[in-house]
Amino acid sequence: MMMIGVAVIMLAVGLLGGGLVREKQHQRDLANAREKAAAITAEKDQLTQQDVARIQNENRAETDTYQQSMTDELDEQHTDLNLRQHRIDQREEAMKQTQQRLDDHDQDLRQRRAENREINEGVKERRHQANDLIQKRSEVLETQAGITHDEAGQHVIIETQRELAGERDIQVRELTEIATAINERRAKDLIVDAIQRGPEDLPKIHIEHTITVPNGEVRSKIIGREGQHIRLLETLTGTDLLFEPDDKLTLYISTHDPIRREVARTAVENLIAGRRVSVSAIQAQVAAAEKEVMKGLRETGETVASRLHVGWVHPDLMKTIGRLKYRTSYGQNMLLHSIEVAELAGLMAQELGIDVRLAKRAGLLHDIGKALDHEVDGTHVEIGTEIAEKYGEDPLVVNAIEASHGDVEKTNPISVLVATADSISGGRPGARSESVEEYINRLHALENIARSHDGVSDSYAIQAGREIRIIVKPNELDDEATATLSNEVANQVEHDLTYPGKIKVTALRTFEADEYVGDDHPKKKKKKKKAG
Repeated sequence: MMMIGVAVIMLAVGLLGGGLVREKQHQRDLANAREKAAAITAEKDQLTQQDVARIQNENRAETDTYQQSMTDELDEQHTDLNLRQHRIDQREEAMKQTQQRLDDHDQDLRQRRAENREINEGVKERRHQANDLIQKRSEVLETQAGITHDEAGQHVIIETQRELAGERDIQVRELTEIATAINERRAKDLIVDAIQRGPEDLPKIHIEHTITVPNGEVRSKIIGREGQHIRLLETLTGTDLLFEPDDKLTLYISTHDPIRREVARTAVENLIAGRRVSVSAIQAQVAAAEKEVMKGLRETGETVASRLHVGWVHPDLMKTIGRLKYRTSYGQNMLLHSIEVAELAGLMAQELGIDVRLAKRAGLLHDIGKALDHEVDGTHVEIGTEIAEKYGEDPLVVNAIEASHGDVEKTNPISVLVATADSISGGRPGARSESVEEYINRLHALENIARSHDGVSDSYAIQAGREIRIIVKPNELDDEATATLSNEVANQVEHDLTYPGKIKVTALRTFEADEYVGDDHPKKKKKKKKAG
């Protein structure tokens, strides 16, 4: 216990000694800190005094600069105010001068107005005097002439109108005659130039109606057992297939539809080339021929539209144009005819400054109805008009189709050009042809129509049927009746006959009176002729 007490005492003494030592060290650290703080405070005070002095110097310099700038600005404003005041003084002076001039001008106007009033008064007085003189003169003239002033004026107006009307009629007639002569010459030159520059004479497209088989064996295969194959061909193609009695190797294709005929011809030729004829082969070849022909129609239409540069054409209308390749009229292929009309119309439109593309388009489509006239009821003009309207063609094109054969009135120059080109293409030599039998029958029909009328002595069809001359009986028909007869014959020919181009009807009336005096006296002949 004693040792523990000693240890406790020693621990207490140690703690007390350590505390005294730490207290002394703390006092020393505190003194050092106070010295450092004093030094830092002294340094900060010195720096603060320097900053204050520097800031004061900078503020003083800025203040001096600002005062100087304000002084300069005030000087500039004062100078500007002086200039403005000077300008205001100048404007006031100018306004005073202007006001003085206005006052002078106003005074001058008042003076002139007064003078004008005096002049107007004098004019009025003179006008009254003139009116009195005119009235007195009119009264004297009326007294001497025996008519009133209004009657005399009306008489002068009537006479003047009569003279002007006569002069106008003469001038209009002269201008009309000149214009007619010039227009006829110009039209002839235009047509001749279009023909000379016109389309090249393309080779005719010959549409075959017959097929020649190589030998009797192939003929037997085409006919088939008990006619099975040929009847199947007829059924699939919608045609009549007949072998010529005289030439048993010639197969004749009969149908009113040219497209069916072309399908049948293509299918039969492919069967002959393949040398294999059976039911399946016939069905396959007919189907292939239909595709080939329809493809050919579209390609033909595209080629023609591209060649003529007529613009975009509906695909279905392309096929219809291609159908014209297998359509003929009086031996003239309608596709070539339509191309020729389009090119002629385009050339004439170019010379006249008309829309060339539209003229070509109208020429190409003017006979489009003939491509379907064997399938659709109506004339080819009606069918063509319906087709053009269906595919949204321009109204000018529609009118050109309607007016191409005189069914309706031509409402625009393009219709006239298309009709002219149609006449040129159909009437040129070699364009159309017909059989000898049809030609002779047409000539006889023309002569018989003329002879069926009363007062006709005889009639003759001349110029290959393009003119008919009628000899009338002069004792039965006078000149007026002769003219009426030619008109009636022309109307009947147009109504009863189908003919290419134009036909001229000429009626001739001749009267002769003969006398003879004595047996040996020279014959004396008096002759008087009238032609109408």
